[in-house]
Amino acid sequence: MTQSLAAAPANDVPLRTIVLLAGAAFASSVNIRAIDPLLPQIADTFGASIGRAAQIVTLFTIGYGLTQLLFGPIGDRLGKYLVVALTTLVAGAATAACAFAASLEMLTIARFAAGGFAAAAIPLAFAWIGDAVPFERRQPVLARFLTAQMTGIILGQAAGGILGDLVGWRGVFLIVGGIHTLAGLGMLAELKLNPHAQPPAAPASLRLSSVLASMARIVGRPWSRILLFAVFAEALALYGAFAYIGADLRHRFGLSYTMVGLVMALYGIGAILYSITAKPMLARLGERGLVIGGGLLMGLAFAGLALAPRVEVVAPLMMLLGLAFYMMHNTLQTSATQMAPEARGLGVSLFAFALFMGQSIGVAAAAPVMDGYGAQPIYLAAAVLLPLAALWFRAMLSRRP
Repeated sequence: MTQSLAAAPANDVPLRTIVLLAGAAFASSVNIRAIDPLLPQIADTFGASIGRAAQIVTLFTIGYGLTQLLFGPIGDRLGKYLVVALTTLVAGAATAACAFAASLEMLTIARFAAGGFAAAAIPLAFAWIGDAVPFERRQPVLARFLTAQMTGIILGQAAGGILGDLVGWRGVFLIVGGIHTLAGLGMLAELKLNPHAQPPAAPASLRLSSVLASMARIVGRPWSRILLFAVFAEALALYGAFAYIGADLRHRFGLSYTMVGLVMALYGIGAILYSITAKPMLARLGERGLVIGGGLLMGLAFAGLALAPRVEVVAPLMMLLGLAFYMMHNTLQTSATQMAPEARGLGVSLFAFALFMGQSIGVAAAAPVMDGYGAQPIYLAAAVLLPLAALWFRAMLSRRP
């Protein structure tokens, strides 16, 4: 974020500042996943198929991905912490507006706006930590920060299902909007109290020509292209299948929305298990071991989901999927924080853009398969693609500068 912060020891970064930043990441994560268990309920409200209702997931992630290219350079210019605080507040308002949608089209537009403003929190948080923590210490720190993100996913999925039964999907949007608002207000207060959160003394240029030149310079590096393609492929395969797990559990096993949310929340439990064990796993397996292990275990988990005869089999597979995904993904995103140290906000935002474009294309491509054949063929495709992506990226790691 700032030159002085980048030079400071990691243990000089105030804990409260990071905790409040984690609150915004938590809110963004809740928003991303809270609606997954509720797709059947939303489809019933508007008389739509699951595949058509899934457009609210697709448009949310498109909005999330597109605005990365905007908020990255703005964060480098105005200060990552300030930009996260302001966009978190606007995301809260847009999410609350979803509760009042009178049609699926109106809901889709509101979700697009919510995704666009929720997008700044996690990538700029990673970039801010990248400025604050030396690279050799960064992966364990990011793994611990991941706990807030994963807690948001767990509560988003579990509470989305539970609250969907209690207050309906409209009530869920109001609650999630309130979480964003509280997180944004906390960060604005921190900006007044803590110099570490202040905007940079020597801000980057926001001229379009400068931003485009920086973007071209980053994408022109061979390692950057490898990293961007890897996260795009990972997201396309994983999230193209993941978005339909809730609907599949509902229809294949007849679960309530509460049970759907609880089963899906086990994914986040697996991710938190990774965050706790990341440091010893990294020491034992190395980056290549984490990548190939994560890819193979994700393939195993999706193959198991396709063949699971009952929900008791699904539960441990969801936990395995969360652990395996972050074994691979945290290695990718740690590398992303060093992809462009001179414009870290833009570099991490390009990474997030590739991630969410992969996700949105994956969800959209899988929608007709879901409507015509169910989720099992989508799971099997992910079971093949994710290990292949991991094998390829493991081989490419030798090319990293």
